[in-house]
Amino acid sequence: MQKYAATVETTAVEKKEIWANGFVFATAMWLSSRLIIAIAMMAIAPALPSPSNIMPTSGWGVFEGWDSIHYRAIAVSGYEYANDGQGHNVAFFPVFPLLIRGVMTLGLPFEVAGTLVNNLALLGAIALVYFWVEERHGRSAARWASAVLAWCPFSLFGTVIYTEGLFLFFSTAALRAFDKRQYAWLSLCGALATATRPTGITLIPAFLIAAWKERRPLIAYVASLATAGGLLLFSLYCWIRFADPFAFIQAQRGWRPSVGFDWQGWWKMLMQISIGTANWKYGGIKDPWHPLLFLILVGCAYLLWRFRQKLGSVKVGYGFCVLWLILWLQAGDPLINTVSLVGGGYLLWHFRNQLSLVTVFYGFCGLGLILSSGGTWSIGRIAYGIVSLAIALGLLLSRHPRWGYATIGFFTVLLVPLSIRFAQHLWAG
Repeated sequence: MQKYAATVETTAVEKKEIWANGFVFATAMWLSSRLIIAIAMMAIAPALPSPSNIMPTSGWGVFEGWDSIHYRAIAVSGYEYANDGQGHNVAFFPVFPLLIRGVMTLGLPFEVAGTLVNNLALLGAIALVYFWVEERHGRSAARWASAVLAWCPFSLFGTVIYTEGLFLFFSTAALRAFDKRQYAWLSLCGALATATRPTGITLIPAFLIAAWKERRPLIAYVASLATAGGLLLFSLYCWIRFADPFAFIQAQRGWRPSVGFDWQGWWKMLMQISIGTANWKYGGIKDPWHPLLFLILVGCAYLLWRFRQKLGSVKVGYGFCVLWLILWLQAGDPLINTVSLVGGGYLLWHFRNQLSLVTVFYGFCGLGLILSSGGTWSIGRIAYGIVSLAIALGLLLSRHPRWGYATIGFFTVLLVPLSIRFAQHLWAG
């Protein structure tokens, strides 16, 4: 009996140490990456000329821009809507501004409250990803997945006054609860996720399909459907307040007037990558150097792969890193957006047998929503909010650490200019 009690106590101590080490690592990733963002936005951006001719805001106000103005209006004055085809703030879901409003009751201004809510939620999301991945795939994969989530350039939107941090926290908590068969937490966190961002709706089919494939009991289906509670409550609010239960959908048409696969937008991005923006606008080859360099890069990539056995993994790895860097310098944002979606889909398919079913289904449902959204802007930022992609990439990098260090380094290179662009009121995603 004493031996059993001692074993239980030792196990509890080990679990506590594992939890503490995991939280310390997650916090270190979060804090170091947030410091880079803060330095870029508050120290570097003001010292550079601003192409927008608008000087970066000083202090906490630097974290407020673009969609943040809508969250400010909701938190301070509430929702407004008119069915006139224009964008109204009812398109933005309520949990984030409600939490900001709650923190503001402590006497903090909007920009401070909004920044704190989003950043602390991102920290919670990174920690949850670490613990969840460690339980399923081990410590190495957990560290890489949490590092990806912290250092991804679009993690900028987990620091500024956007919903990315909060949505990642609730959606990850709901997915982990499903995986651990904690159905009460699944219902609560899932409902909060669907009331935080429109993309939360992809959780519902992911849970239902995974429950069916895994032959879960009836309670799993009930809890999965209950995740729609946040969306339904917001719809009920719109019905009572504006006499239109779909007001939030109508208002979003101000930004996305149509839905479906935007083949013209995707064709444009592919052309920008392969022949260049100038040639695409001209409708012909006005600048021959861009397509020529693209063909040279493709040829070099083929040769590296063809002779990979003779060159060795190290030389091939460095070669692909150099080619990728040149291609990014040439193609820019269209390349990042395309790779975010296509690469994310490949990783989910590649690790479909290692990842949990709900992780895979949620990832594909999220990517499907992006493809059918009727636009090609903000793809990288929306894809960042699909935690399945970070987990899949973390699993890949844990098996190829050399690629992992190069990836995190490249993420850091992207994170700095993206932060500066946001601080200078330029489009950043």
